[in-house]
Amino acid sequence: MEALLITTAAIFVAELGDKSQLMALALATRHRALPVLIGITLATAAVHAVSVVVGVLIGASLPTHVINVAAGLAFLGFAWWTWRGDELSDEDEARIERSDRSVVLAVAGTFFLAELGDKTMLATITLATTYGAWETWIGSTVGMVAADALALVVGRALGSRLPDRAVKVFATAAFVAFGLVLLYQGLT
Repeated sequence: MEALLITTAAIFVAELGDKSQLMALALATRHRALPVLIGITLATAAVHAVSVVVGVLIGASLPTHVINVAAGLAFLGFAWWTWRGDELSDEDEARIERSDRSVVLAVAGTFFLAELGDKTMLATITLATTYGAWETWIGSTVGMVAADALALVVGRALGSRLPDRAVKVFATAAFVAFGLVLLYQGLT
């Protein structure tokens, strides 16, 4: 249960301010929220399944202290990435515009492609090196879908008045905290 809660929280924080949230908001302005969330869930489950397999393979081949140090450094890198911020590229915007055909499939395809190599995918790989495969997969999927669902709800309610800086500061601080704890565990 601990692994499930940790992975859910870590991925939820990783998703805050991510370009996937911007995509969810853009799609929700054009489509009903439920098909958007179904598409996000399908894509997230698929990407995070691949991430977990990669993480488990890495975790089985490296000593725990090396994994903790690498994970700590990775989370500090995620803090920097979060602080730097994400924006939708022209390609992302074009995918959103083409998404009127089949909303669920379009959202799933868009999110799948957007998440490949994204910080939430890398964070899931990192978490899977330490925690169980099922717990990491379920937790990372729930964490990302919950963060994107929150973005849909809050974004529709508040529009452009969202405090981007506050979200960025909170997410960056959480990544720094995770990173420092993992570094401490790996070096002691």
